[in-house]
Amino acid sequence: MNQAIILTAGESSRFWPLNSKHKTLFRIMGKPLVYYTIESLRKAGIKDIIIVQGPARQAEEELKDFNFNGVNIKYAIQPEPKGMGNALLYAKDYLQDNFFVLNAERFDAGDYVKLVLEKQKATNSKLVLLGAETSNPQLYGIMDVDGDKIKGVVEKPEKGKEPSNIKIVGVYFLPKDFFSYYEKIQEHMYAFEEAIDAYVKDNDSKFVMTDKETLPLKYPWHILNISKYLMDNYLEKKISKTAKIAKNVIIEGKVFIGENVKIFENAVIKGPCYVGDNSVVGNNAIVRDYVNLEQDSIAGANLEITRTIFESNVHAHSGFIGDSVVGKGCRIGAGTITANVKVDRGDITATVKGEKIKTGMHSLGLMMGENSKMGIHCSLMPGKMIGSDCLIGPNSLVLKNIENKTEFFEEIDKRK
Repeated sequence: MNQAIILTAGESSRFWPLNSKHKTLFRIMGKPLVYYTIESLRKAGIKDIIIVQGPARQAEEELKDFNFNGVNIKYAIQPEPKGMGNALLYAKDYLQDNFFVLNAERFDAGDYVKLVLEKQKATNSKLVLLGAETSNPQLYGIMDVDGDKIKGVVEKPEKGKEPSNIKIVGVYFLPKDFFSYYEKIQEHMYAFEEAIDAYVKDNDSKFVMTDKETLPLKYPWHILNISKYLMDNYLEKKISKTAKIAKNVIIEGKVFIGENVKIFENAVIKGPCYVGDNSVVGNNAIVRDYVNLEQDSIAGANLEITRTIFESNVHAHSGFIGDSVVGKGCRIGAGTITANVKVDRGDITATVKGEKIKTGMHSLGLMMGENSKMGIHCSLMPGKMIGSDCLIGPNSLVLKNIENKTEFFEEIDKRK
């Protein structure tokens, strides 16, 4: 029986300002991302799963109300976020033999698991990795290969010294004796990759390629593409019987309307869209194209919102919010505009941990942490981030990131 270890214990530091919990506990359509990973594994026949979480037991709390139809889930705790290999040590006692390791955002894991198992069965190799071509090998673990054989692994190689352009995707099939290699290596953040490199040099190891697009979840804007993927594959077209919808509301396409939702006169909803329980869509609001409103949210009167995620209990009305992600409990004042496209229509750059990162996106609005509040008539430039527990004053122009717990006021007549 094959087992799988799902990792949810990292810091998710590059996912700021949306990292109050592990990034894979972020909710889309009422469920944390790791839910979709478990479901995908279940459909692929993997029903013995170990989830490694941090000491706050956030994954356990988020999943306690879900039923996975026969899947046996055990939880292990990694006391400190010391990398993948260290996380595996805390799951070791639950393992019987060969096992999969995957990041919790691999919600398409079932397809890859089947591919890897077919390769393992055909070659009888004890270790099999999933690979994909990349044009940026400096960002990934890169395999040194000969045919379908893995000769070594180099983590984030220097430019010009890449052994190949084949990256490790994040689905690993490992034997239990892998631990004998890992335990010989001095603990550091990339000890897992170093142990794989040592193992493949001593043992026949293979890889299998996928040409399927693999969606990353490293930076906060990545959640927008993931939400689109999940809506395309999991969104149910449904209007709950308890929803109250005015007669002249327009609802088109695949739209989910949850329990006790209220939709007021002249509102327009064009799917794919998800409107969670107890939410409100106000008069004349336009909700269109991959909007995810989690429970208790308000897209109020005269608001246009598109390709945006509201976590639970977010309130906004009038203005425009596009290609944005807003953490739970936020309040956005009337007349607020998120600019989501540069004047030159070029690639949008975001600043993460002091480093400017090309997002690869031409439409990107606001990323906002939990419980922040914004006054009326604020303007936000593309790709800017506001931390949790912030207060943004009325008429403010946000030109740069704002750190957690900041009070930011900028009067128009003081701008230069």
